[in-house]
Amino acid sequence: MATLLVDSTHSRTAGSLPVQPGMTARWRRVLWERCPYPDNFIPPDSFLSALRRNPNFTPYSYWPLVFMCCAITQHLGTVFVFLAIFVRLKERSIDARVLLWMSVTCSVLGYGIWEILHSSNPRPNRSKAFKSSLLVLLALMGLAPVLRTLTAATSSDSIWALSACLFLLNTVLADYGCMRPGSFTQERLTSVLSMNAAMSSSVVLASRLPDDLSVFSLVLVAVQLFSLFPLLRHRFWGISTALRALVTLSITVLSLILVTPLSMPIATMMTGIYIAITFIAPGVLVWAQKYKNEIRGPWDVAIPRLNWI
Repeated sequence: MATLLVDSTHSRTAGSLPVQPGMTARWRRVLWERCPYPDNFIPPDSFLSALRRNPNFTPYSYWPLVFMCCAITQHLGTVFVFLAIFVRLKERSIDARVLLWMSVTCSVLGYGIWEILHSSNPRPNRSKAFKSSLLVLLALMGLAPVLRTLTAATSSDSIWALSACLFLLNTVLADYGCMRPGSFTQERLTSVLSMNAAMSSSVVLASRLPDDLSVFSLVLVAVQLFSLFPLLRHRFWGISTALRALVTLSITVLSLILVTPLSMPIATMMTGIYIAITFIAPGVLVWAQKYKNEIRGPWDVAIPRLNWI
């Protein structure tokens, strides 16, 4: 590189004037102005003067990253809670009627929290919300017999594999952002696809349950965990760090309580996943910051900036 630069200062190209001793003409980076320098001339004092290292670099701190990773831990916790409920319904270790009443109670409690968080905003039409909820309940109740026999001709191995792929897609495409209280943002396409993947997986799993009430209860739990709870979780995210940690701890403890009696190795694996995502991954990112070395300069491709009106 050094040889190339030295040679470039003494080279000549067609259409350029030779550099003469005592010449004081100012060099400019333009081609439309005739100057006594070669076209490939570079002043020694200007080379690498515009070099910038990590211009957009923002150093991370450990504990803010830990609290940001709580969103991923919460989402994984809801998936494990749903799978544990499915296994218990399939093994008949939990009564579907008890699960149904618990779901209704959680729905009422969640709606009350939602109203408290939106107390400063214009109140929505409660009667319309009640009618919509009742319509969803009646639709799920009417479709329960159909959903129970939806995959009767499909082998169980195919159902487990399809459900695992859909839940993996749900986790990858989930929206882990936050919304400030009083703000309303449009749902992203990825979050909609994530919710659809989770509901599809829930439906194919519900088709393996023995009775209609179990199917109805499980699908209702899926609607609460994968459709309604993310909205409430986004509102929690912009309120308090302590509340964020409390919700994360509650979900992880609940998932471990439900899974531990079913399989101790799986509960141990879940604990390792929680610790790795919440505490180890932020530490690795903070440690890897010192190896970041992004070089920017005038040789980069120009990025157009458009002012949209």
